[in-house]
Amino acid sequence: MIKLFEFNWQVRDEWFEWCYQLSKEELIKERTGGVRSILYTLFHIIEVEYSWLRGIQGKEDLVVQFADYNTLDKIKSLSDTFRKEIVEFLKLGLDELKKEIVSVSWDEDKYIVDEILHHIVIHEIHHIGQLSVWARELELCPVSANFIGIKFKPIHSY
Repeated sequence: MIKLFEFNWQVRDEWFEWCYQLSKEELIKERTGGVRSILYTLFHIIEVEYSWLRGIQGKEDLVVQFADYNTLDKIKSLSDTFRKEIVEFLKLGLDELKKEIVSVSWDEDKYIVDEILHHIVIHEIHHIGQLSVWARELELCPVSANFIGIKFKPIHSY
């Protein structure tokens, strides 16, 4: 599971770099499908990952507002900040937690940790696909989402 988080983070960082070629107007432009805009999609990915992982840890959800992180630099900084905390948690190991049942503040249902972890990874991959569609609409080459052959940055280096 850790490899999939590493993969998502690496691809996310490549999307941040890719985004620097776009104007602020293109980053915030309302688009068809997805969750509004390129910039908001990146914010949404980060916010969802962090909320679910805090939920797994039994921590209170820390709600962040897009209005406070409405530039590429601010969202990249948010991603880096949250990732540091997430890495420390993931380093503890997930095997013992995978079968635990978790409740989160924003939902009445209960979830198995392993199910949440898979959801987090798949959620980001889903939105990366949307970013790829939008990149093609802009006639730009999207970031590769190819897992095969990727040179991973190890989790301890984050």
